[in-house]
Amino acid sequence: MAERPRRRLAFIAGLSLVVSLVLVGQLVQVQLFRHAELVQAAEALYTRRGEITPLRGRIYDQRGHLVAGNQVEYEVSVTPELVADPVAVAIRLAPLLQRDPLSLWEAITRQQRWVLLAPRVEKGVGEQIAGLGLAGVNVVPRWRRVYPEGTLGAHLLGFVNAEQVGYYGVEGFYQQELAGSQGTRVDRRDPYGGRIPLSLAQGDPPRPGADLVLTVDWTVQAVVEAELDRALEETGAEQGCIIVMDPRTGRILALAARPTYDPNRYFEAEERQFVNLAVGAQYEPGSVFKILTMAVALEAGLVTPESGYQDQGEIEVGGQVIRNWDRQAYGWVTMADVLAYSLNVGVARLATLLGPPAFYQGIRAFGVDRPTGVDLEGEVAGELRLPSDPTWHESDLGTNAFGQGLAVTPLQMIVAVAAVANDGLLMRPYVVAEQRWPDGRVVRARPAVQGRAISQETARTLTQMLVEAVAREVPQAQVEGYTIAGKTGTAQVPIPGGYDPQQTIASFVGYGPAEDPRLIILVRLDKPKSSPWGSQTAAPVFGRLAARLFVLLGIPPS
Repeated sequence: MAERPRRRLAFIAGLSLVVSLVLVGQLVQVQLFRHAELVQAAEALYTRRGEITPLRGRIYDQRGHLVAGNQVEYEVSVTPELVADPVAVAIRLAPLLQRDPLSLWEAITRQQRWVLLAPRVEKGVGEQIAGLGLAGVNVVPRWRRVYPEGTLGAHLLGFVNAEQVGYYGVEGFYQQELAGSQGTRVDRRDPYGGRIPLSLAQGDPPRPGADLVLTVDWTVQAVVEAELDRALEETGAEQGCIIVMDPRTGRILALAARPTYDPNRYFEAEERQFVNLAVGAQYEPGSVFKILTMAVALEAGLVTPESGYQDQGEIEVGGQVIRNWDRQAYGWVTMADVLAYSLNVGVARLATLLGPPAFYQGIRAFGVDRPTGVDLEGEVAGELRLPSDPTWHESDLGTNAFGQGLAVTPLQMIVAVAAVANDGLLMRPYVVAEQRWPDGRVVRARPAVQGRAISQETARTLTQMLVEAVAREVPQAQVEGYTIAGKTGTAQVPIPGGYDPQQTIASFVGYGPAEDPRLIILVRLDKPKSSPWGSQTAAPVFGRLAARLFVLLGIPPS
């Protein structure tokens, strides 16, 4: 009988030894072989890594006026498990969040670990809620982009969405520079799933974005937008744009387009309102393009301002009959007359005398078939069919000469004409003058020459021809005390199967003082109702605006 207890004791001792050995083995494995893995798993269970959004760079105008900044708001949420008295919390938050207490109580009592009560509340409201010290109520700061001047300069600036991503304009083009670098934070969870913030030293602090300084003076921008609004009201045009630029450097001094929107409330705008008519939409430029055709002919030595021909009112090119805008024959005319009277036949004749290779090579030197490279998101290229394209027809040679059958943007057009004002040099347009980085670095933009379109001699000859054209035929664009060079444009509006017989796009591009051009202005008005002609709609806008800007910018008279 004594043998049985001893066996049982031996069995229990042996079993205990085996279990002990297994436990020791598990401890050895945990301590030595799986230590790092388990520590990592524990960290993942009790800590959370998050991103910290950096402060977005600000945008200033040329004079240091803030045009895009940041405003702190607060996200309000709740951890239901930590709320001891949901009714009391709902009653206290209701007036601050402007919500019904019952709906708040329902949110606070949900069987969830986290509930969002308000994605964005104003700074003062957020600080009041934080000051209440309510257990389980979380108040987290969030940055929002603000534009103090509302719609002013909207197409220059663009907008920033709730995720702090910029779209269109400067905000889109300089997204990387403005956004900065995100930081990281480490949060530890409490037994209820709430977060206990740890020191930022355990993460990486965010690096703010660069501040930008524009080439634009916001006072000038306001004047330009006011003139555009007046022009649309007086002419009944559906939409339009105005660009003001320094032809010597490519600095954009103002850019306005309609329709527009408020970047503070971009989510209320329609998609078409975001498109910058000055850089993001093509149009057929019409007669302002005659400047470039004449430039190519002068540069080739084909004609001089005094060269003449017998104008019969029409010419056939590639089987298509081209007529002057007024269907009239002008008899003996010079090249100066061709620009002054805006003769379609005259420039079509020049294109045929040049021939396709020389004509298109000369036109392309002005950059009309490619983006300008402006630092605004949303720019589109022009469209120019060449003889090598299967869709090109010989008649295109004649119609392209006066800006029909091709497409440009207003910015491409003004940059091309600015090359004439700038002694033949084609400049890259730009709107950001400086990038100011948090570490003290300042990156300044420099004027960039993109090529020589024509010689200095040709440019100055053509400028005098354009001065004569304005003096003779466009008194509406004259500015007392200043010599103005320019050209009107009245383009037909393409529709399926041809052109609209009633609607036009009226425009004027001009610069001055002609002997030392300090600014160039392009005015475009789509489908004006008061008159279809650029001389009667766009040219007067140029005249009023130029008169104001010469004074505002301190440009001395001729």
